[in-house]
Amino acid sequence: MRPASCGFATMMQQQREPRVFIVTGVAGSGRATAMRVLEDLGFYCIDNLPVALIPRALELTLEARNSDLRGVGLGIDARDRLFFPQWPRIFAELEAQGRHLEVIFLDAADEVLMRRYSESRRPHPLAVSGVSLLQSIRRERLALAELRERASRVIETSTLTVHELRETIVNIVLGAERGLPMAVDVVSFGFKYGPPIGLDIVQDVRFIPNPFFVDELRPLSGIDPRVRAFVLEQPAAGAFLSRFEELLKTLMPLYQREGRSYLSIGLGCTGGRHRSPALAVEVAAILEGLGYKPNVRHQHMALGT
Repeated sequence: MRPASCGFATMMQQQREPRVFIVTGVAGSGRATAMRVLEDLGFYCIDNLPVALIPRALELTLEARNSDLRGVGLGIDARDRLFFPQWPRIFAELEAQGRHLEVIFLDAADEVLMRRYSESRRPHPLAVSGVSLLQSIRRERLALAELRERASRVIETSTLTVHELRETIVNIVLGAERGLPMAVDVVSFGFKYGPPIGLDIVQDVRFIPNPFFVDELRPLSGIDPRVRAFVLEQPAAGAFLSRFEELLKTLMPLYQREGRSYLSIGLGCTGGRHRSPALAVEVAAILEGLGYKPNVRHQHMALGT
C-alpha cells in the first residue's frame, strides 16, 4: 500500500468515525483508480477481497482503534465466484452491527469496456473458453445487477478521464466534510443511443422544435451560437428553463441536506447533437447562479444527427 497523501490526509482529520467504502463495478470501469484515490485520501485499502473476509477485515482495521486510520476501502468483484453470492447476507449482518457501508459502483458502456480490453490486451476476469468478450461482460453485469441497485453511488466512467474520475471520488468522499456544494454533472445525451448510466435526474427535451430540420443548422452542434439562439428562441425552451430553475432551487438544497456530495443531471433529445447540448449549457449557468460549479459533458454530441 502506498503512503497516504499528506494534503488529502490533513483534510480528513475532522472526520469522527472511520468510513467504510465498498468499491465494486464491472471489470475495466476504473475500480483500481478509485481504490488508489481512497488510498491517497488516507484510507486503508484492500482490493480483490473475498466477500466472506469483509467482516474479519473490518474487525482487524476498525477495531484496532488506530488514531491514524481515516477509513477503510474494500474492493470486491464477481470473480470471487465462491463467496460473492453471499454479499447480501454479509452486508445485512454488518449493518445490523452498526456498520454503515457506502457502496461505490463503477460502470461503463459495453463498447467502451470492449475497447479498453482490446487496448490493454488483458483477458476479462470472467472469460471462459468459447465465450466472447461481450458475453463475458454481460455475464458479469448480470452477476452484479443486485449490488448495483444497492450502491450508494453509481459512477459512469465511459467518458471520464482518469483525472475526472479522481475528482469525482474525492468529491464523494470529502465534499460534504469540507462544507463544499455538491459536485454536479450536467450531461447532454441522445435517447437514440440510450441515457448514460447513473443519472440522478433525467429531463426529456424532445418537445422543443428540432434544429436538425433547419438545413443550415443541421451540420452544426448545440454549442454553436446559431443553434443555441434557435433553441432558446423557442417559447417551449424558455418555459422549460424557467420552471426547471424553480425546481432546482427547491431540490438542490434538499439533496445537499441529505449528505449528497455528487449529483448528475441528464438532458436528452433525439440524437444528443442540438437541443440537449444547448440546454445543458443553460442549465449549467442556472446552477452557477445557485452557487454550484457544474461540469458539463456532451455524451453524444459528436454522434448525434
